[in-house]
Amino acid sequence: MTAPGAARDQILARIRAATGATAAPALQGADAAYAALPRHYLRAHHDPASCDIVDLFAERAADYRAVVERVPASGLAPAIVRVLAARAAAAAAPSAAADDPIAAQDSPIAAPDDPIAARDSPIAPPGGRFAVPDGLPAEWLTAVPADIAPARDDPPLSAAELDQAAGVVTGCAVAIAETGTIILDHSPGQGRRALTLVPDFHLVVVRADQVAADLPDALARLDPARPHTLISGPSATSDIELIRVEGVHGPRTLHVLLAGE
Repeated sequence: MTAPGAARDQILARIRAATGATAAPALQGADAAYAALPRHYLRAHHDPASCDIVDLFAERAADYRAVVERVPASGLAPAIVRVLAARAAAAAAPSAAADDPIAAQDSPIAAPDDPIAARDSPIAPPGGRFAVPDGLPAEWLTAVPADIAPARDDPPLSAAELDQAAGVVTGCAVAIAETGTIILDHSPGQGRRALTLVPDFHLVVVRADQVAADLPDALARLDPARPHTLISGPSATSDIELIRVEGVHGPRTLHVLLAGE
């Protein structure tokens, strides 16, 4: 075990080298000592050979109140059209229901057990178009009708335009079965962070081969130099009197299309 004083000296030496204050010291010994640390803890909880991690991901994501649909890869494009058409129809519905606490409380988008969220939130955002990031596979959107044609985020849509959108459609980098978490690394097809935080509805496509069993497996698939956004269900908070309110820090509705045979 490294003595506290030695560990401190190694940390400070790394900081000085990184900031250019001193020449880079020989720190290979520190790297070797870190690699040699005993790690007797369980690194994986689910063996893909004996556990259907795709089913587990679907179950855990649904526990977070995400809408999860299993679709074959060949049926992905029609499923996207169906989901977007239903969302666009909800967006075009009369906004008067937003002022009706009973109608709003019965809305499938408002949380049924959250009277504050149901009362204060409209059935859907006022827009009818869907934001899509650059690099989204073209075949996913070939059958989308013209009346709900996607709005490309190039040049970047303004915050007001994102707020008025009926939702956003993206892919993902990886998903975690153990926690039901979706990870975006904002590479092509996933877009910048604002694109998936401002709209009220997020439709995300997860391929079955993108599902990792556990967090270590997921992290091993990611580029540590990229930014990462972890999504576990729709945005929600219970900060005030432990009352759950959805849609405060991100989309109120998360719809997952889990594609794979």
